[in-house]
Amino acid sequence: MSAPHSGSRHRIAAMSVHAYTALGVVLALLMVHLSYAGEVEIVLWLFLAAMIIDGTDGFLARRFRVKEVVPGFDGALLDNIIDYITYAFAPMVLLWSTGYLPEGWLGGAVASVVLLASCYQFCRSDAKTDDHFFLGFPSYWNIAAFYLIVLGAGPTATVTTLLVLTVLVFVPIKYVYPSRTETAWWPTMMLTTLWLGLYALILVQFPSPSLWLVGLSGGYVLYYAALSLHLTLTRRGQDSGAEGSPRAAASSPAVGG
Repeated sequence: MSAPHSGSRHRIAAMSVHAYTALGVVLALLMVHLSYAGEVEIVLWLFLAAMIIDGTDGFLARRFRVKEVVPGFDGALLDNIIDYITYAFAPMVLLWSTGYLPEGWLGGAVASVVLLASCYQFCRSDAKTDDHFFLGFPSYWNIAAFYLIVLGAGPTATVTTLLVLTVLVFVPIKYVYPSRTETAWWPTMMLTTLWLGLYALILVQFPSPSLWLVGLSGGYVLYYAALSLHLTLTRRGQDSGAEGSPRAAASSPAVGG
């Protein structure tokens, strides 16, 4: 009798992890509703809650072996759905509805470009690489919206920032997957946790946050970008060296006859 009970407990635990992930869709609904109500600060807090869920549900999923226990439920697909609406769709609604994007069709066009690029990003089979990177800018539009709002960016600065990041979606830079990176995991996770704390402190001071706090949090963004670019260039160099090595040349098929 103990085995069935144990199996049931494992299944309940696994489905609880999926339910935890699915809470993101409730947060997304609130984000959209409160954006149109002009509750910018609350929406930014919801962004933080969504990031915390997204940053911890993967660990829980591996801890409770959800793929083995509930093989008929695609947790990765659920995660992508939640991430798209909380990291891409809701931030564009917030920026457009609260005047950070131009009014009318122009603001809608810019937001649409971002969302279409994110559709491409989320549907790429190699968007998450086997060595635990995101290929191309990983649709951190919620973070972009956070900085644009706390810095009081105007429509021109907002449009410029969003379009530059949209281009980066298609540039094959490998961006670090903080919770799964195989390089500098400890410093990256410690700095990520610190950044989340700074995010909260900035919101406590919103709408007039200390610029040094914003700058300190921006240091993590620079660290993340620098580490991602460094690892991208390093791995490209290693791949080029491997392809040009005598062993690789000897093992390559002959061309011609």
